[in-house]
Amino acid sequence: MKGVRSDVASNIRRMPDFVIQNNKGEVFFIEVKFRKSEEFKFKDLPKDYPYENCYFVVVSKKHIKCISYEELKNGKEISPRCHNYLGNRKEFELDKDVIIDFCNFAVKFFDAV
Repeated sequence: MKGVRSDVASNIRRMPDFVIQNNKGEVFFIEVKFRKSEEFKFKDLPKDYPYENCYFVVVSKKHIKCISYEELKNGKEISPRCHNYLGNRKEFELDKDVIIDFCNFAVKFFDAV
């Protein structure tokens, strides 16, 4: 995609990072954001963000948190004090031990950031 200038290339660049499916067959858009500050708000999104059914996974040096577009739109946000942990999201049916292992890896990986 480097150097490609077209409507299709622009659309691909704006797409969420992942599409995941849970055990019930439900499908979700996922955007992953690294935030050293552990903060993510609605104003951090582009004005015309088109994926209103997206979830945002916010990775920091200490936690992995998650919030939906709808929650952001309604004034909720990710902050160091919030408890929006990825493992608490019932939609995804994730294994909390796997999240803890990844979080430990992320802490080591982002140590120099």
